[in-house]
Amino acid sequence: MGDIMNAIILAIVEGLTEFLPVSSSGHMILTNKLLGYSPDDQQIITFEIVIQLAAILAMAIVYRARIANLLGLSRTPETIGKLSGKSAPRGRLNLVHIALGIVPAMGLAFLLKDVIKGDGFNQAPVLFALVVGGIYMWTAEWLVEKKKIRTVSETVDDITYKQAFLIGLLQCLSLWPGYSRSGSTIAGGMLVGTSYKAAADFSFIMAIPIMACATGYEMLDNYRYIGDNLPFFLIGFIASFLVAWLVIVIFLRFIQRIKLKHFAIYRFLLAALFWLLVM
Repeated sequence: MGDIMNAIILAIVEGLTEFLPVSSSGHMILTNKLLGYSPDDQQIITFEIVIQLAAILAMAIVYRARIANLLGLSRTPETIGKLSGKSAPRGRLNLVHIALGIVPAMGLAFLLKDVIKGDGFNQAPVLFALVVGGIYMWTAEWLVEKKKIRTVSETVDDITYKQAFLIGLLQCLSLWPGYSRSGSTIAGGMLVGTSYKAAADFSFIMAIPIMACATGYEMLDNYRYIGDNLPFFLIGFIASFLVAWLVIVIFLRFIQRIKLKHFAIYRFLLAALFWLLVM
């Protein structure tokens, strides 16, 4: 599989990009290319699953209070409305919102699983997804800034069932490898009238069950490839967890200063680099 440094590099890339709207799959394809790994190497595929699980765990820990509230394990004032940072309708976000947000993409992913695993991760579709996803995000933000779309849900607790379902439909765009799940849902939330922060919170909370199910399913088919490389997998898991946790915390803290257009520009630059080095 390679040395420990390569494991750390891959884990850092995963942790940095998994939840930002920049396409973790595009970054992993590019990184594997630079490190000389084959995209068909089953140990590399398994390693990517392991470090993605670590990133999901980091997200779950960051949102542990909200998760406890959703599951009915906690009803304290600190857990209800915690994400908004201010007074909000208490406990309005519930499991129905989450279900409405994840069912469309999970259903479509099941129907298209062979297509996604087959041609989906070819280089050309990923390259185009980086560009199209960037245009989509920039356009959504521009429409909101120009008051073409009115923001009616300032916090995650204000999100309606209809908005949750529409965001779930737009999340289907992320089945196109390279598009970005968080990009499709954050921009999608803004398009249906949620604030940037509310869309990000809903996107991140919704990511936990949908990614855990998808990644857990893949792990059932690939765990045997861990084999004698357990130290590499363990180091990668720890590195990905720490980096992902740090990225999520920083992003949520400075979210109002980081525009979607900045991520869009980055995606365009990444697409150019992808074309030069991978195509």
